[in-house]
Amino acid sequence: MPSVAEGAVVVGIDGSGSARRAAVWAAAEAVQRGKRLRLVHVYTVPPVRMPGVLPSAEAVRSAFEAQGARWLAEACDAVAERYPDLIVESAAREWAPVAALVQESRTAILIVLGSRGLGGFTGLLVGSTAVALAQHGHCPIVVARGKHPEDVPPETGPVVAGTDGSESSEAALAFAFDEASLRGTDLIVVRVWNEVTDHESARVHALTVDPDAIESAERQALDEQLAPWRAKFPDLRVETVVVRGRPVRALLGFGEHAQLLVVGSRGRGGFRGMLLGSTSQALVAHSECPVAVVRPAMTGQETE
Repeated sequence: MPSVAEGAVVVGIDGSGSARRAAVWAAAEAVQRGKRLRLVHVYTVPPVRMPGVLPSAEAVRSAFEAQGARWLAEACDAVAERYPDLIVESAAREWAPVAALVQESRTAILIVLGSRGLGGFTGLLVGSTAVALAQHGHCPIVVARGKHPEDVPPETGPVVAGTDGSESSEAALAFAFDEASLRGTDLIVVRVWNEVTDHESARVHALTVDPDAIESAERQALDEQLAPWRAKFPDLRVETVVVRGRPVRALLGFGEHAQLLVVGSRGRGGFRGMLLGSTSQALVAHSECPVAVVRPAMTGQETE
């Protein structure tokens, strides 16, 4: 079993242009953090059911490995063109993609994936790989995307973080404050409310609530949550937004002019896995900038 790089920024490579653009985006992240970049291609050799007619399993394995090596080399070249001094390592691994990336996440500081694979499916993270990483990964994951499928991810604009006061959103804030500080840009923290739901849970007596009271309580809760972070990052310009509406629409709107959207992997409603909720799924599929999904730190009591 190949070893994994301690503290590296890891990128999943599948031969697509989206993955190469994700590698270049991740390279900038590695440079900002003083870390190495690790490019990983994972392949599974299908069983050979007709020996003597089809190539042998070893021949198929060699072909998969050679193709993976070519894709990794292409990604390395794309990174070297822009960041020639960055330390880059690569690995082609024969394993299940989910298992390999979860293992990589144990020592990585970040897992980065493109938004579009070779099969043309919009959003690599809309599949089971992303669900598993959101539920079982040990570091933040990012889907690196731009306004259009062939666009490079934006490099200007603020970092935008969504929060609902949950443990997951607290982890997202930690990541967002670090990212905004590293990038030398502003941070916008968004908290969304409405009269019918209370962060993915039905609001009791929804028809009799006072909207002004809800907004006041939400603003107070946001200010209290951000107080320690403001103290830790006194030079960082932080804008707070408390808005009435739907989280998806609000965050997508801010994402139009952002360089990164940051959300937690689950909210106060208790839904496990970012793609089990409509908000995160919509952000991954439709955001016009990269989306980071941050899971709370492992407590040692969570099951995998």
